[in-house]
Amino acid sequence: MFSYLRERFTSHLRERSRRRARLVSKDGRCNIEFGNVEQSRFVFLIDIWTTILDLRWRYKMTIFISAFLGSWFLFGLLWYVVAYIHKDLPEFNPSINHTPCVENINGLTSAFLFSLETQVTIGYGFRCVTEQCATAIFLLIFQSILGVIINSFMCGAILAKISRSKNRAKTITFSKNAVISKRGGKLCLLIRVANLRKSLLIGSHIYGKLLKTTITPEGETIILDQVNIEFVVDAGNENLFFISPLTIYHIIDKNSPFFHMAAETLLQQDFELVVFLDGTVEATSATCQVRTSYIPEEVLWGYRFAPIVSKTKEGKYRVDFQNFSKTVAVETPHCAFCLSNEKEAKAKEKKGYDNPGFVLSEVNETSDTKM
Repeated sequence: MFSYLRERFTSHLRERSRRRARLVSKDGRCNIEFGNVEQSRFVFLIDIWTTILDLRWRYKMTIFISAFLGSWFLFGLLWYVVAYIHKDLPEFNPSINHTPCVENINGLTSAFLFSLETQVTIGYGFRCVTEQCATAIFLLIFQSILGVIINSFMCGAILAKISRSKNRAKTITFSKNAVISKRGGKLCLLIRVANLRKSLLIGSHIYGKLLKTTITPEGETIILDQVNIEFVVDAGNENLFFISPLTIYHIIDKNSPFFHMAAETLLQQDFELVVFLDGTVEATSATCQVRTSYIPEEVLWGYRFAPIVSKTKEGKYRVDFQNFSKTVAVETPHCAFCLSNEKEAKAKEKKGYDNPGFVLSEVNETSDTKM
C-alpha cells in the first residue's frame, strides 16, 4: 500500500512538473524570466509611462498614494520654511501689525493642511496667501502646476490601465483541449474558440506556433524552436465573423509537423502548441491579442467537439456553453500517414492499371471421352 501511494505521488509530481514546463499558460500569460540583463534598469524609467501601465494594481496604487502624500508633505515643509523665515509662527511672537505670508499657519500640521488645500484646490478660505512676500506667491504657483501634472499623469495611468484591450481579451475563450479527427475527408487538429461578448472583434486573424526542441544537422540544439501552424475555418482565417463560437482546424498533411505523429506516440512527444487570435476591439478600435497553449496531454486523438449551437422555437440561435469543451469519441485513423496510404490505395483500386508483362496463351480443349 505504501509503495502504491509513493508511486502515485511520484507520478503526480512528474506530471505536475511537466505541466508547469510551458511557455504560455492557459490564460495567455508568458512563463519566462530574463537574467543577466546588461542594460541598466534606468531604461525602464525613461519609458515611465509603459512601466507604470505594466505594473500590477497593488504597486500602481502604492505609487499613486505615495505620489500625492509625498507631494503634500514636501510642500507642507516648504510652507513651514516660508513661515519660519518670515517669522510668522507663534513662537516668534509677531506684532499685531505683522502681515504673514500665509494666514493662520501655526505649525507643521497647519502647513501640511494648507499644502493639501492648495494642491487639490479645496480652498476652505481659512488659510490663504497674502501679497506680503513673493516667495509664497511663487511657491503657490509652482505647487498648483505640479499638482495638475501629478493628477493628469496618475489619473491618465489608471484610466489607461482600466481601458487596456488586454482586459477585452479575457472575454475570448478557447476550448480546454484540442482534438484530432477527420474533417472533410482529411485528418485535422481542431480547436474551439468563442467570443463571450456580443460586440465583435474586427479583422480577426488566427494562427499558431509549435514550440519544440530541435537539433540542427550541424548538431546545434535549439530550445523553443518555432514552427508556423496554419489554422483555418470554413470561411478562411481572415476577417472572421466572430458572433458565435468557431471551430478552427489545422490540416495534418505532409507539410504539417503532426504528420509523423500517431495516436500511440502523441503523449511521448515534447511540444507546446501556442494559438494566437489578433483582432481590433469594436468599441475602442484598439488591437488586442488572445493566446493560449496546448501540451500533448491536452490534445485528444480520435475525438470531435459536441454541437453547441441550436435554434429555438422563437427562431433565435442559442449557444450552449455547457458543451463548449465537451468532446465525443469518433472513428479516426491512428496516424495521418496511414490515412494518406489508405487514400492512395483506394484511388489505385478505382483507377486500375495495365500489366504489360502479362501474356494470354490460348489453350486447346481436348476431350477425354472415348467412343
